Amino acid sequence: MQIYLVGGAVRDKLLGLPVKDRDWVVVGATPEQMQAQGFKAVGKDFPVFLHPKTQEEYALARTERKQGRGYKGFVVAADPSVTLEEDLLRRDLTINALAETAQGEIIDPFGGQQDLQQRLLRAVSPAFAEDPLRVLRTARFAARFADLGFTLEPETQALMRKLVDQGELAFLTGERIWLEMDKALSTSQPGVFFAVLEQVGALQALWPELAAHWQRHPELPGLLSKAAEQALASAQMLALVLLDLPSNLKTHFLQQVKAPKAVLQQAEALQKASQHPGLRLQAAEEVLELFEQLDSWRRPELTQQTLVLLVLLGQLASRQRLLELLAACRKLSAQPWVAQGLKGPAVGEALREERLQLLAAEI
Repeated sequence: MQIYLVGGAVRDKLLGLPVKDRDWVVVGATPEQMQAQGFKAVGKDFPVFLHPKTQEEYALARTERKQGRGYKGFVVAADPSVTLEEDLLRRDLTINALAETAQGEIIDPFGGQQDLQQRLLRAVSPAFAEDPLRVLRTARFAARFADLGFTLEPETQALMRKLVDQGELAFLTGERIWLEMDKALSTSQPGVFFAVLEQVGALQALWPELAAHWQRHPELPGLLSKAAEQALASAQMLALVLLDLPSNLKTHFLQQVKAPKAVLQQAEALQKASQHPGLRLQAAEEVLELFEQLDSWRRPELTQQTLVLLVLLGQLASRQRLLELLAACRKLSAQPWVAQGLKGPAVGEALREERLQLLAAEI
């Protein structure tokens, strides 16, 4: 039995980046041997085990053979005869097909170290074009490593186009798409993710309306970079991308990618607030309407996140004043009106009038 550190942990270590997650490959072992040493089996599609102490993942070396469509259309073989090189061969990019021994020796059968030095994203083999998920993964790595100067190797780009042309992207599930998109939106250059997808035709194949919207708004990559500098959440990032996209198309896109409900809420909030006259802080009624449209009484945090985006868009000089007004309005309670005997809609009307008077006095 031989154990190797593999993939991203080796890559990031060589790049001098923090290593967050460590994955291990075990060569020459059986599931029974792993369990006999206290490892807990967790893999469904192939043998993966959790270390009894560190809880890190240890996978038996395996090969994959394409049989069917989509990223699930593979026959997996994992047995003691599979070599480390065979396991690394099935990986997507050369910079991810690296391994390290317990003694610190780097095993690099496909030139991953040279590609790290040359800042190149290159496919391990033509088998790259068997898995449509690799289109999204490669676009994500392009976004993650854009600041380090990484570029996409032309032949790898051609393989991504091949997957698009063959219609393989249609077999991706929304859950897997969102997983990659969410990670890409957390990088320092999330605009590169969408740009790469556009270059290989994936944006047009998956979401033609979004592709057209992206082309109409060349300012989006720069805007996303500014948002990334502020470490904004994925929901805020995507709200910027989808701003001004018709509501039905926006909802359809988010449903397709299985985005969390919070993403749609943020996108809708930004759309309602964008260019709203209440942002000018000139009329109490307009400010109150802005708060009401954003449901600010029940969702103050969503309002705060939306105001951050409006500042980024240049539609709001400072969010502090609006937050102060919101805080003052939220301190007002319906209880005094109830104590006076008001009921039903009359309570809400009285509270609204009180908020309006407060805003008028403040403004």
